[in-house]
Amino acid sequence: MDGSLQQTTVLNRVSARLKITNDPDLEQLVLAEWYGLFNTGYLSWGHNLSNSNPPFCHVTARGKGALQSLSRDPSNPVGYLAYLHSLAPLNFVAASYLKEGLDCFVGAHYKAAAVMIGAATESLVLELRDHLVQRLGDLQQDVSPKLSDWRVKTVLDELQNFVDARKRTLPIELREEFSSYWPAFTQQIRAARNDAGHPSSVEPVSPETAHASFLVFPLLAQLAARVHGWIDAGLK
Repeated sequence: MDGSLQQTTVLNRVSARLKITNDPDLEQLVLAEWYGLFNTGYLSWGHNLSNSNPPFCHVTARGKGALQSLSRDPSNPVGYLAYLHSLAPLNFVAASYLKEGLDCFVGAHYKAAAVMIGAATESLVLELRDHLVQRLGDLQQDVSPKLSDWRVKTVLDELQNFVDARKRTLPIELREEFSSYWPAFTQQIRAARNDAGHPSSVEPVSPETAHASFLVFPLLAQLAARVHGWIDAGLK
């Protein structure tokens, strides 16, 4: 895309690329996606001050940033989910919250998006906790009462303490990955969720903060899946 786009030119090219012929339902879907790009700030009307109104439009700085990783950016939910599923499976609850979070993000509802991606993350944490508790029971080992605490932060900390105490039994790559990334991943997403859920200002969550939460989530899901595998095979 260049800086002198016009709406009709773009939509005609989309119609030709998708081979749309007399299909009002599909055409309306295209229009909804097109106007959604303006809602998220990836496109803006106007080419310059002399041509500041529709049909002229241009790609914004935010849009150019998204284009650099378009295939897996949350602004492209289909590509994002495909990338995520290539890294790790998601339980039904986490997938449900993530899907709604992506809808919120694309709609520029960043506070809601931060809450939804935070809930998806908590679902991953609780799933990992449940699996660990079950495995410890099978091994007839003691289970810390903190793992059953109603506060996700307490569960999160106890999971980290449990893994940290058994670092020597982890494969080297997983050990380094967990030590470096688990606290950073979970704290970034939880901080954004808490800011949105317990606001102290009119705009507690910026688009960049919500965007960052979605970018780190696939790697967090992958790490959680690897820890899940270690619980099965390495915990004795």
